[in-house]
Amino acid sequence: MSKKDFWNPQQLRTVTGGSWIIRPGSGVEVTGISTDTRTIEQGQAFVALRGERFDAHAFLHVAADAGASLLIVDDPRSAERLTGAREGQVGVLRVRDTLEALVRLATAYRQTLDSTRVIAVTGSNGKTTTVRLIEAVLGGRMRGRASMRSYNNIIGVPLTILSARPGDQFLVCEVGMNAPGEIEPLARMLQPDIGVLTSIGRAHIENLGSKEAIAREKATLFAYLRSGGVAIATADAPELGELLKPVANVITFGVSDHADLRLTRVESIEGGRGIRFQINARTEYDLPLAGRHNALNAIGAVAVGRRLGLDEDAIRAGLLGARSADMRLQMAEVRGVRVVNDAYNASPESVRAAIDAFGPMVAGAERRVMVLGDMLELGEHAERAHLEIADLLLSGEVPDVLITVGEHALLIADRVSQKDSSVEVAMYSQLDAGSARSIAGRLRPGDAVLLKGSRRMALERIVEALERSEEDEADQSSSIHRVA
Repeated sequence: MSKKDFWNPQQLRTVTGGSWIIRPGSGVEVTGISTDTRTIEQGQAFVALRGERFDAHAFLHVAADAGASLLIVDDPRSAERLTGAREGQVGVLRVRDTLEALVRLATAYRQTLDSTRVIAVTGSNGKTTTVRLIEAVLGGRMRGRASMRSYNNIIGVPLTILSARPGDQFLVCEVGMNAPGEIEPLARMLQPDIGVLTSIGRAHIENLGSKEAIAREKATLFAYLRSGGVAIATADAPELGELLKPVANVITFGVSDHADLRLTRVESIEGGRGIRFQINARTEYDLPLAGRHNALNAIGAVAVGRRLGLDEDAIRAGLLGARSADMRLQMAEVRGVRVVNDAYNASPESVRAAIDAFGPMVAGAERRVMVLGDMLELGEHAERAHLEIADLLLSGEVPDVLITVGEHALLIADRVSQKDSSVEVAMYSQLDAGSARSIAGRLRPGDAVLLKGSRRMALERIVEALERSEEDEADQSSSIHRVA
């Protein structure tokens, strides 16, 4: 079956095992899949997913009005009011479960991607950035696409697969997990030609218990490599040693002496906003992203580029064009404050990497301010992990101002304030609109501030508070002008 044949409504019915509530007309064509009425495009099939707080069956009429050619539902009652509407234009297909149908569609569509190299990226840290780097490296010479944002779960991965177009030469998919057993169905669906494992850390260790268990879960990706496929894995995680032995083709990368692609040198360039790194003391690359950890992410992308036959000039050019993902060491200036927003998520390893990168990025700042939020999902490891960060600061990365948000991060503030009285310390038990304004009010022009915390801490609200105060100042200035 070709990609084109796949999108025939009858073929979609066969793949999902569904039955027609409203049969589409003979001329109806399906152009793709959508699960969001806000972004649906003309001719797409709308899959009505349901969750704890939503049920897309309530928006079938919105999808139809927006141009959906097919509605895939598991509640036939929700489609009753559509009967007779746009007859012959909008089909309604009933399935047992819409999420299951989405997975079945993606699994079947993957089998049509014979000329598309599928690259799957997992790891405790660096997944999204590595996806963006691989996309940058391959995109200069090849046609393809990658996961949007962090589409790395049982909904996002199928949508990424189903977004592949005829003629695409590569598809880069991010694969995430929060609990045991989540990698396996995604890997089975993807059957990657190349699997990339960036790192093994303590993210989500509360749900898995140990780094060894995390490594086993992540390495599940390699069990589903296609024949002749290759695993590209960090050499810096001893927990992976035995797990990689059954894999036929393995390329390792990292700082370890036994890495196939070894990071032998890295230095800051462009005032700390970029790095220059070297592989195996021979090949050198420039990257417009900060941090030693991003050199390692980039080596994973180099390995993919080489595997797919790109020459070094193409790889270098691709890396030079790379851009950071949202809220990953993103730098902006607001009200005279240099903000380094790394607030997408946090684990002990990623906090350490952000702190290491922060100094070179903001050289010359009048004050270095760190806003550190709770690192969540660490379970019994939480206290020790937060104290590790305090000790890291005290060992030489101590800021001028330390602001912590959350009950666990309070441990960082306590230890630093006890050991170094020169640090201005402020503590907030939670971040709401008032505390965000309070923290923003502590910042002054000339400061550089790092925002780092777990996703639920939403530290980016401090940037929003800063921006609002800047707008308020502009409004006041305009008002004064008008009075004068």
